[in-house]
Amino acid sequence: MDKFYKQLIDNNREWVQSKLDMDPEFFNNLAKGQQPPVLWIGCADSRVPANEIIGAEPGEVFVHRNIANMVVHSDMNMLSVLDYAVNALKVKHVIVCGHYGCGGIQAAMTNKSIGLIDNWIRHIKDVYRLHKDTLDKIEDEQEKWDRFVELNVTEQVFDLAKTSIVQNAWRNNQDLQLHGWAYGVGDGLIKDLEVNISNDSQLDSVYQLNF
Repeated sequence: MDKFYKQLIDNNREWVQSKLDMDPEFFNNLAKGQQPPVLWIGCADSRVPANEIIGAEPGEVFVHRNIANMVVHSDMNMLSVLDYAVNALKVKHVIVCGHYGCGGIQAAMTNKSIGLIDNWIRHIKDVYRLHKDTLDKIEDEQEKWDRFVELNVTEQVFDLAKTSIVQNAWRNNQDLQLHGWAYGVGDGLIKDLEVNISNDSQLDSVYQLNF
């Protein structure tokens, strides 16, 4: 057996024992069900583990990840996760967390074809098009990259607010707040982008659904 692969199994055994040492009922309690207060929509990047960077325990964060933390309205995977989180788990916070140094964002800044992922990157390019005037004024490539990360997160938060799932929850007076963050891989710190939405009043009227 591959040494690295075997180490993963060994690590699991050690982790289980460490949890049991702290609380013998830890896994029994987890098995009773989940009621996390947070849905995390983040990037699939291996350097951004949702639970770990916010100090959350198993059962506290419901997680969906994809390339560049996108909220694509035709993505049934994302919509299914969102629907279950909002309507079944009754999460109170949905956090879109991007990260500086995101490869998906960088790819969307170029014309290079990568392969199948080009179809996904196109959604990120749409965000660039919306903010082209702002981004093209930034001469420093690193600064432009970082700003694009932030603008992309902001757009994804608003795209969440436009979904019928979120708007229906608000219509039913459900306590549901949307937030946008950017994570620094180089320093481990989260930047609150101060895009926080708790109702549809911040949306253009054309996006406000009547139920």
